[in-house]
Amino acid sequence: MVHCRLKEMAARFSCKLSAQSTPLPHVWEHSVGSDHAPIALRADWQAQLRRSHDELGFRYVRFHGLLSDDMGTLVRHRGRSLYSFFNADQIFDFLLSIGMKPFVELSFMPLALASGNQTVFHYRGNVTPPEDYEQWSALIKRFACHLIERYGIKEVSQWLFEVWNEPNLKQFWSGEQADYFKLYSHTARTLKAVSESLSVGGPATATNGWIADFLEFCAAHDLPADFVSTHHYPDDGFGNAGDDTETQLSLSRRGVLREQAAETRGQAGRKPVYYTEWNTSSNPRDPLHDEPYAAAFVIKTIMEASRLVDGYSFWTFSDIFEEMYFPSLPFHGGFGLLNLHGIAKPSYRAFELLHRLGAEQLHLSGTHETVDAWAVRRERDVTILLANHALPRHPIGLERVHVTLTDAAVPRSVVVERIDHDHANAKRLWDQMGAPEYLSAAAAADLHDASRLQREPQTYTYEHDTMALDIALPPQAVAAITIEFIRLPATG
Repeated sequence: MVHCRLKEMAARFSCKLSAQSTPLPHVWEHSVGSDHAPIALRADWQAQLRRSHDELGFRYVRFHGLLSDDMGTLVRHRGRSLYSFFNADQIFDFLLSIGMKPFVELSFMPLALASGNQTVFHYRGNVTPPEDYEQWSALIKRFACHLIERYGIKEVSQWLFEVWNEPNLKQFWSGEQADYFKLYSHTARTLKAVSESLSVGGPATATNGWIADFLEFCAAHDLPADFVSTHHYPDDGFGNAGDDTETQLSLSRRGVLREQAAETRGQAGRKPVYYTEWNTSSNPRDPLHDEPYAAAFVIKTIMEASRLVDGYSFWTFSDIFEEMYFPSLPFHGGFGLLNLHGIAKPSYRAFELLHRLGAEQLHLSGTHETVDAWAVRRERDVTILLANHALPRHPIGLERVHVTLTDAAVPRSVVVERIDHDHANAKRLWDQMGAPEYLSAAAAADLHDASRLQREPQTYTYEHDTMALDIALPPQAVAAITIEFIRLPATG
């Protein structure tokens, strides 16, 4: 639901193209999330990940359940412990073949080692501590040694090993904090005993939790912690049980993820910070995941986090995802950037725009209640990236945006690409089709076409080394205006 203001508010921004630039690290491309390990053996999952790597630049992928029974990693048969890393090898072989690497989440507990029967999700990942921590260490040692033997220490030392998933939530860890710290201690020491070059970290918590406690514990016990990992969503801790996503988000604050990332950065000190999950909400069936709303949220959130974190892993790249059940509706509010058929959602197109950005950000002055703007330069072009975003039930309306660029040469071309209700929005066409549950080949092709970004000429004025751009930005919309120059001025 969009709550529009009755009166349009002017949004004005200005940028000096010869000003000193600052680095724009593409931290959002470091890694991306997926479902659980066995799903990575599917051909359609692999095709979508290959595309996401090629078009969006993702370098690592993270998923749950690598050690769970449905991977066959460790099972007990007739009193014997049987290890098999064959399925894990098939996944890792594929990742390396397309130029990606695993962000290895060490979960869940093999039933042969588990101290209890509590499980999570329909695939019944066991979330209890090990009955015998030494046997857990033996599994970790055998697994790490196998990886090094198969892929070589030079390769595996570039991987990241994260201990568990969200142990501060009872849904994912039946033990207490002390039990998780014990698990981390055994895991980290075992990995480092195999090779000091292996990178291990945690606490992999939800809601930015336990970070200070985790680092204090590691320092007190001389434990390695090569990186800090955690998760956050804008609806974390807001609203009441049973509230819908829109209600929970409406109680959140604009920019809350930036505030949390800044706090985590401060707690982590110089250690790398990886957010290994984030999205527009934590609801696995949220209609907003399929809407232009998500694209505007993605742009704003990523651009604000780019200097605070070292990796910002969106959850997830695909709707091929079965934590609760495997869906059939093409647009069902899943976490993914791509739907079941590989049709790009508006959020995917937002990542596509971000991937094409340069690595030099210019200062852009000006503020507005709902419109944010950034200027990013490459060798011969500058992109003005705009997002008109507000959380649900917060005021937002059509905005007239005016951007002034000084010290500008005569432009060679000026084009705009949009994501909004009328642009790069396949779900709109699907709704017009009658929201069919199953797609014909022709319908899927039409939806692919409707999802694409379109480059259109953007009007401008130019006088005395100054450019002026005016554009109308609808609610929950993104626009990327790319200006190509014959030459750009040297920065100061």
